[in-house]
Amino acid sequence: MFQGASALNLDAKGRMSVPAKHRDALLVQGEGRITLTKHPDGCLLLFPRPEWEAFRARVAQLPMDAHWWRRIFLGNAAEVDLDSAGRILVSPELRSAAGIEKEVMLLGMGSHLELWDAASYAAKEQAAIAQGMPEALKQFNF
Repeated sequence: MFQGASALNLDAKGRMSVPAKHRDALLVQGEGRITLTKHPDGCLLLFPRPEWEAFRARVAQLPMDAHWWRRIFLGNAAEVDLDSAGRILVSPELRSAAGIEKEVMLLGMGSHLELWDAASYAAKEQAAIAQGMPEALKQFNF
């Protein structure tokens, strides 16, 4: 179960050090094998390999009218491995797609992680807060 937020920096080669709490889970769940892909909200999704395989199977079964979404998720998927220093390489194509340059936010989302450009994430979070709580959360007890 991935949760929590981590502010990180990519190095000059586009590598990101995965925080130890997530690194350990990625090693246990998928032997350090990770799949990155685009998300339509403007971030990247990071899946441990077993979670990716389940997600990929669900996407592959989408009806024909969702073929562009299959292209977005499956056509942009990149398999990466944690290196010996606990880093992953984020390809230039995926960095560009998410507007990622250096400062990023890594968010645990349960079964997977999201990787955001830090400034984009902060702006989208503030916009969501400004819109107010959605109806589904108004009955939620905190």
